[in-house]
Amino acid sequence: MESTFLNKVAKSGIITLNLEDYYPKEEVEVFDLKEYLFMGLILKEKDFREALKALNIESYTGKIVALTCSADAVIPMWAYMLVASLLQPVAKEIIFGTEAFARETMLLRNIEQIDATTYNDARLVIKGCGELPIGESAYVAITQKLRAVAKSIMYGEPCSTVPVYKKKARADPSLPEGN
Repeated sequence: MESTFLNKVAKSGIITLNLEDYYPKEEVEVFDLKEYLFMGLILKEKDFREALKALNIESYTGKIVALTCSADAVIPMWAYMLVASLLQPVAKEIIFGTEAFARETMLLRNIEQIDATTYNDARLVIKGCGELPIGESAYVAITQKLRAVAKSIMYGEPCSTVPVYKKKARADPSLPEGN
């Protein structure tokens, strides 16, 4: 007796979306103003300007720059503006915040670029576990992006999902929604 295994997941028409596919691939370089503080507390304008003149900005060429200050210090706004002005001609983009925040910002932009119409009436599983640090904001963004078009949205793996959203069938399609 010959037995064949049926892949019910493959036959179900479920589409798996892996948010890791939208994770930014660009290199992120951190510019930390902490390195320019006098005694780890104060930013001296004259010293800061001199240090920036000596900075090799080529190391930031084509990269996403996460502009931050990891020290607990009060940094004048002009200091961030000065760094942005210096790096803008060579950097791909400058994002205020930590490296993690810069990556999250880019991930959310990539999710925003998804053509939602591709998933009209689709049964979707948003993959849960992975190798990359995908935060809650990305899962919220993908849900908001696709809820209006998807037939259903689930979280997890196709073999073990948590239902998130299911489009309700309308009793009479000729009536406006809500009736």
